[in-house]
Amino acid sequence: MSNRWLLIETFGGDLPPSIIGVGSTPKRMVPLRSVLGRGRSLRAVEEIVAEVTESGRAQELVTHDGGRRVLGYPLHSYRGDVHGVWVWTGQVDETAPERGLAGAWHFNLSTDTIGGSDDLLDLYGVEPEDRQTERATAEAFTRLVPNTDDAAALALLIRSRPGDEHQAVWAIRRDDGEMRAGHLSCRAVEELRDGRVEVVLRGITQDIGPAEATPAAPPPVVLEQRVLESMARPGEHRALFNLKNLRILRWIDQPLPGLHWTLDPAHPDARWIHPDDEGVAEQISASLRTGRTTGRLRMAAEGGGWITVDVLANIVLLDQHTTAGLFTLRRVEQPSERP
Repeated sequence: MSNRWLLIETFGGDLPPSIIGVGSTPKRMVPLRSVLGRGRSLRAVEEIVAEVTESGRAQELVTHDGGRRVLGYPLHSYRGDVHGVWVWTGQVDETAPERGLAGAWHFNLSTDTIGGSDDLLDLYGVEPEDRQTERATAEAFTRLVPNTDDAAALALLIRSRPGDEHQAVWAIRRDDGEMRAGHLSCRAVEELRDGRVEVVLRGITQDIGPAEATPAAPPPVVLEQRVLESMARPGEHRALFNLKNLRILRWIDQPLPGLHWTLDPAHPDARWIHPDDEGVAEQISASLRTGRTTGRLRMAAEGGGWITVDVLANIVLLDQHTTAGLFTLRRVEQPSERP
């Protein structure tokens, strides 16, 4: 390991822990023995990973022969689950090097919410006063720069089944404007929450260096983005929608002003589409099977109430098995909105 920290995922889902990083070098969820061999280091690392995952606290041990010291530090999600463990092994009198930046997160595919740990918000450079641990799914893409993995990542949010995994390197635009390369790893698992089974993507993002100096970091999809921008018209705001629940996956343009598309922690179950317009929304989604379609909806407004929008919807193929809706939204000024 050359005195480097191992980053080990503990996402679970009936699969054993695997290595996703050696120092700042990403790994493809490789078995522990692939890096550690089958000797005493492997047994010691397996032991400390199990202890850290079980206790949720940092642990230290010395191998039975007294020759090596092993350190383990948990990567908690904001809910307290251990998504991963930092592990270092060295001589008893050695000093461990500084750990890199990595943070745990989850995408709850059943509730359309995401959550990020303080470690993740540190990686993103989020100021303390701006921190919110739980958000709507679409808010995740405000810091991730679109690239060639974009469609695959969005497809994963729509169709994930327990056991599905995904890894990729994305460019991250920190809140201070610095561009970093982040290695994302995740696995879909089932969780029992409040008496019901939910499908959750448990993930970790590791900072692996400056984006422009990291060969693994894919460049932004500049041409496609410029084509989309050139097609934008004043007053129109385009977003990709999950057709299963008609929630926004990612904005293509700037969000529609006045639309309440983010998560309000005080009202997490607030309706997104006016109850009287849910039938229209379902008809828009169903009509996409035969081509583009239009409709008019009342959608949640910031500060309460509703705003009326005209919708132009087109089908988008994310991969050979998964589709999304490209919705163009234009606000309709109304003298008053029905309650």
